[in-house]
Amino acid sequence: MHIAEGYLPPEQAVAWFVVSAPFVVHGSRALVRQVRADPDSKLLLGAAGAFTFALSALKIPSVTGSSSHPTGTGLGAVLFRPPVMSVLGGIVLLFQALLLAHGGLSTLGANVFSMAIVGPWVAYGSYTVVRRAGGGLGPAVFAAAALGNLATYSVTVAQLALAFPDPMSGIVGALAKFGGIFAVTQIPLAISEGLLTVLVVRLLSRTSGDDLRRLGLLRPVAEVRV
Repeated sequence: MHIAEGYLPPEQAVAWFVVSAPFVVHGSRALVRQVRADPDSKLLLGAAGAFTFALSALKIPSVTGSSSHPTGTGLGAVLFRPPVMSVLGGIVLLFQALLLAHGGLSTLGANVFSMAIVGPWVAYGSYTVVRRAGGGLGPAVFAAAALGNLATYSVTVAQLALAFPDPMSGIVGALAKFGGIFAVTQIPLAISEGLLTVLVVRLLSRTSGDDLRRLGLLRPVAEVRV
């Protein structure tokens, strides 16, 4: 789902950098405040970044000849809120472009917007809605990870459709074409990512319960069952 180097028209690549930049600047300030307010959270911040790097580096072939992958941003969005994930996700995408040739530098703005901005905001919004509706931590984390993944996929589809409209049916036809290419693998991946993220949060609740309570994920009354 990372858009490859040189794949977007130059003017669109620049536009996505311009759109993404304010979110990353705001996220940088949020990250600094987080570290200053809670220095002990550095380990979890690193873990959230590593989780995103590991999952989003997986390239799973699609039956249509493309490839899809999990995003891993839902965990960080739930733990540290979306602004922080815009920075962590941006760093992950930069390193993947430089070290793994996964994505690209010219398309970094577009990839940051889909995976490090929209995905985390949808993930956190889904988590908040489920929790306020009385749902448990497990269902809320599952919704965050799965829907954040699908939101990233949807934005990438829209970006590709804008860049390569269908000659006959235009952007709408391109949306259907690119959506169909990714959907076969992305929907099962989103479900799998949701389940995996729930397992990770369950592990963290047992090994780092105090940290999760301090971040607001667990209530003071030992909410350890997810």
